[in-house]
Amino acid sequence: MECEGEPNEDNAESSTAGPLQLWSQWQLLDSILPTGGFAHSFGLEAAMQSRLVVSSEDLKTYIIHTLENTGSLLLPFVYSATISPNTQSWHNLDKTLNATLTNEIARKASIAQGSALMRVAASVFTEIPCLKTMRAAALSGGVYFHHAPVFGLVCGLLGFDAETTQRAYMFITMRDVISAATRLNLVGPLGAAVLQHNVGPIAESLSIKWMNRGVEEACQTCPLLDTIQGCHGYLFSRLFCS
Repeated sequence: MECEGEPNEDNAESSTAGPLQLWSQWQLLDSILPTGGFAHSFGLEAAMQSRLVVSSEDLKTYIIHTLENTGSLLLPFVYSATISPNTQSWHNLDKTLNATLTNEIARKASIAQGSALMRVAASVFTEIPCLKTMRAAALSGGVYFHHAPVFGLVCGLLGFDAETTQRAYMFITMRDVISAATRLNLVGPLGAAVLQHNVGPIAESLSIKWMNRGVEEACQTCPLLDTIQGCHGYLFSRLFCS
């Protein structure tokens, strides 16, 4: 597949993927993929220590608000990168997101995960050689490798449709927050599975609400969570990077 193509309109309209695409989709969603997502709690650790999250109901509310923020702020970048998976679009989205993120903790977490994802994608999906070329060129400077645009870029080059890509991004966010809650002993493994199943329909409705929007519509809907995450660096003891 060419790197420098026109906007991926066919992908945006397609509702199905071929068998090989499905294997790649599953691999991108697999927790074994070493992209560093499990090193981050999306501010949950700071929320717990600040007593914002105490009960199981608090945890569910926090996850829903995190998904709302993800949908409103990051899905536009995922969507734009997916429908236009080329170098110029990626670089513009990357710079715009770097200027949009409002706290240093979230910015560093996004860069760390995006850099890891781009490195893994270039090594794993060798059928798309331009991923390696784009990464090598970007390493010379000027690119931050924010996670949302990289995720959209990789999915777009792999031929995924835009709606599947946006749902996948919401899913990995939900998965990682619930995984962090398990390791923070806020919920047990079985309770985490039940929680994920219960939040699924809400995640779907939020995905539909914020799907297919341009970056000019990106916004914060739960600024308190952003503020809490920004306090992570001041915690006396921490299990997560963010």
